[in-house]
Amino acid sequence: MTTVIRTLPDAPVAPGRADGATVAAVFMVALLIVPARLVLRALPLSLTPANVVSLGAALLWLCAQLTLTLGVAKGRTPVRTALFAYFTTMVATFGFATAGYMDSDELNLADHAFVLMVASVGIGLTVCDGVRGFRRLDFLLKTIVVFGAVIAVIGALQFLLSFDLTRYLELPILRYTSDEASFVLERADLRRVAATTGHPIEFGVTCAMILPLGVHLATKARLRGEPAMRWWACTLLIGLGLMFSVSRSAMLSMIVVGVVLFAGWPARRRVQALFVAVGFLVVIRLVAPGLINAIFGLFTNLGYDPSIQYRTHDYAVATQEIGRHFWLGRGLGTWYAPKHQVFDNQYILSMVETGIFGTLAFTALFVVAFYSALKARYLSVDPGVRDLGLTVAACLIVPLVGSFTFDLISFSTVTGLSFVLVGAAGALLRAAQAERVSPSPAGGATEPTSPLPDPAR
Repeated sequence: MTTVIRTLPDAPVAPGRADGATVAAVFMVALLIVPARLVLRALPLSLTPANVVSLGAALLWLCAQLTLTLGVAKGRTPVRTALFAYFTTMVATFGFATAGYMDSDELNLADHAFVLMVASVGIGLTVCDGVRGFRRLDFLLKTIVVFGAVIAVIGALQFLLSFDLTRYLELPILRYTSDEASFVLERADLRRVAATTGHPIEFGVTCAMILPLGVHLATKARLRGEPAMRWWACTLLIGLGLMFSVSRSAMLSMIVVGVVLFAGWPARRRVQALFVAVGFLVVIRLVAPGLINAIFGLFTNLGYDPSIQYRTHDYAVATQEIGRHFWLGRGLGTWYAPKHQVFDNQYILSMVETGIFGTLAFTALFVVAFYSALKARYLSVDPGVRDLGLTVAACLIVPLVGSFTFDLISFSTVTGLSFVLVGAAGALLRAAQAERVSPSPAGGATEPTSPLPDPAR
């Protein structure tokens, strides 16, 4: 007679035990709170604390894949496959670029960019495989929203009071990467603020990616009868931060986010969102009277905007350079200012640095993550999970659209957040598939059980 023993392979870790969500939360705190231009002093490479955490996460993920007891997921998922494809393509690009002679400055930058790429893929895989179940994913998203609200407050202080709180975040172990350390610029007689990020564009796009998560948490809390005001407050602060960036890229990102959300929301929620948007504009009008006109002018004066002309005049240079290294590019990180022409377009920059293979891998990464989030929405019958799938998909459309208007990979904060959300899409799909097979009342999805032969037989 055969005794059937049922096990839970790759089961989630016990409550209270650190896991991938813990590591990712630490990464997000370091990414959002520590100013982007501050790096560790004692290292040969310019690495931020967030970079060090993500490199550690990559090492932890690799070690966890060699065990069966740490609760880390195993097996293929679309996001995991896309991350591996992106990593493999970047390795091929790096090998091709460094196989021949390179100027020492470009070689150093290629090495640095390769390390940062490993860190980005590492944090993405850590979230994808290490965040098990909806409860832990919820914890990570709450961390992102809370600290997104914190940097929005820092941006508001910079915009409204010209008070730069980042000056008080300079620790002895950190140094600025350049003497130019201002987080406040000017546009149309208004301050453009960056909070702790590297540039106002990055700050605005980061807020655009976090804002839908705040709306989701507030809506989810209301549906469960829990206090929702804290999440609405965070959402309001993040929305204000987006506006204070005075960034065209941020506005475009918010528009595409709204299109995705409106396509999936029921009619009643769409009407509610329109009323909230009108109320938000009234608040902006009261807080910063000239801000709405300045933002409106970003789109009405496109033909006379020097930033638009600057973005388009470099196409001839890009075309010539792409033709020289069409397949694998000239090397990740090797095209930089002031030595080379700046491309305010990530797709053009990727074509120059990583070729057609690298550009396709970069694009496919977010397309696959977008698909995974929507598939999780389709698989689940829980309204909260379905809304989360739509929300994560809306967040992931931002890097795809934003890459047309600025060189996204050159900015550490928005890049780190993008890879965390890519991993979150993979974790969400895993949890939705596991819930469909074996629902878990505790909110931590389990994987299907498998029969094992009696070892005593």
